[in-house]
Amino acid sequence: MTRRQGYRFRLKPTRAEAALLRRFVGCSRFVWNEVLALNELRHECGEKRLGFKAMCEYLVYLKDEYPFLREVHSQPLQQTLKDLATAYHRAFDPKLSARFPRFKKRERRPQGIRFPQGFKIDGGGIMLPKVGWVGFRKSREIEGTPRNVTVSSDGHHWHVTIQTEREMSELICESESVVGIDLGVAKFAALSDGTFIEGANAFKKYEKRLAFYQRRMARKRKFSANWQKAKRKVAKTQRKIGNIRNDTLHKASTAISKNHAVVVMEDLRILNMTASAKGTVEQPGANVHAKSGLNRRILDQGWGEFRRQIGYKMQWNGGTLLLVDPRNTSRTCAQCGHVSRENRQTQSAFRCVVCGHAANADTNAAINILRRAGSARIACGDSPLGESMKQETQRVA
Repeated sequence: MTRRQGYRFRLKPTRAEAALLRRFVGCSRFVWNEVLALNELRHECGEKRLGFKAMCEYLVYLKDEYPFLREVHSQPLQQTLKDLATAYHRAFDPKLSARFPRFKKRERRPQGIRFPQGFKIDGGGIMLPKVGWVGFRKSREIEGTPRNVTVSSDGHHWHVTIQTEREMSELICESESVVGIDLGVAKFAALSDGTFIEGANAFKKYEKRLAFYQRRMARKRKFSANWQKAKRKVAKTQRKIGNIRNDTLHKASTAISKNHAVVVMEDLRILNMTASAKGTVEQPGANVHAKSGLNRRILDQGWGEFRRQIGYKMQWNGGTLLLVDPRNTSRTCAQCGHVSRENRQTQSAFRCVVCGHAANADTNAAINILRRAGSARIACGDSPLGESMKQETQRVA
């Protein structure tokens, strides 16, 4: 089994090195926007968009037209065009439901550059082409063969991500337990064994502070020194929110993947769940304010990132992740199977109107999710669990 893993460290560049990295990132963003604008113009004229090979040929013309692009190493620019070609491919794939690539703004974070070759790692330093040796905080040992290096900035700190690759034997999970997980807002995750995982609710905790700094920033003259100071306050608060959320998700996903052989989750369409309820001018939506508040709480939980982390960590530990249809999992009685909207009386209380079964609503839903995956067949060996363990994610209708 080939295991690909990324290691992220804090870079320690000097002022000159940081200025050079900013120039590299700016040139990559410039190339992205120029080629994207050309493709949009070709689309308006009824011509076919440029592929990756044609983009690289156009890059030669851009270097002749804008000589400052020659000061940048060619690899980050080519990798930028590769990412743009991948974005077009994802946008035209009906299974992914990805949106079309957009123009990159200077203020939008994070932004970075990627070096697929030409770099060297020695101790606590890394050599980047046309940049030189840059120190970084090596907080852990790097296992495997480095394949590429990505340098990114969050507006305050520089980070380096080293992607490695190594061959490992097929792992067999030490645990034999199977668990279903129901994701929610009041309770981040409810497990079918009756346990709960509390969410970080990082945005909710810092929402007022973030709004305060954003108001201060809005009252300053744009691009002035005071505006820049207020902007750094906003960015610092947003980084803190993201760090708290990621820390909670990693701890929860690691604990679950180590203690269970099979994890069953709902195949939620988060993009559709968080769509706006404004509607149109002719047909305006209802409860717009309440729906927008619910959308903020859903996005604050990080369901998509949690599912992604569970997927690759289960694969690393020899387990598997199953995704099932989420329809009526919260309205179905885990005792008798009766489906009714009246079964769920409140957010946390579930009481079946037929058999009278009472339980926590989230726990009842987690049990239904587990049963929907056919846990009984898995336990009896009727399901090809050995084959599904080789996959990171298996969708079950």
